[in-house]
Amino acid sequence: MPAPADVTHAMGWPAEPFNLPATDGKQYGLGDLRGVRGLVLFFICNHCPYVVGVADRLASEGHALMDMGFGVAAICANDAVAYPADSFDNMVSFAQVHQFPFPYLHDETQAVAAAYGAVCTPDIFGFDAMLKLQYRGRLDSSGRNTPGPDHVRELFEAMKRVARTGQGPVEQVASIGCSIKWKAA
Repeated sequence: MPAPADVTHAMGWPAEPFNLPATDGKQYGLGDLRGVRGLVLFFICNHCPYVVGVADRLASEGHALMDMGFGVAAICANDAVAYPADSFDNMVSFAQVHQFPFPYLHDETQAVAAAYGAVCTPDIFGFDAMLKLQYRGRLDSSGRNTPGPDHVRELFEAMKRVARTGQGPVEQVASIGCSIKWKAA
């Protein structure tokens, strides 16, 4: 599948349904993943240096968000033929090494990434309790670097606001990372 056309969703856009296999051997859809406060999706892969740099923070922030009542999942949509490091077997290892407390899903057809308009790894989508988009941004202010003393937990703070008010912050900083590795047409 080639990269999707420019798919930009405005705040309030409803989450697209899907059903994907996970590294734990189960299948998950939106209803399975949704928490009482909403859902956070991380589009990631195993080989991107931006993801590798934040993988442990994804796990800890995912745990914190789950404690707050959000469902959390990660999705890998990269072409595993062209990028073997992103194969399903390597996804299983990656999730174990980084102790993901959430499901790590495989989007082999890339249809989910295309429907969501995911463009990079990591690309983060935060939905409210009605599964309406309230956050599309980066994990935190440190990027792939080790957090310093002025580190801001942007995703966590945004979703805390969503839990409290139902609305994400007006100011959101887009995530940067490696592009999704789309399959050739």
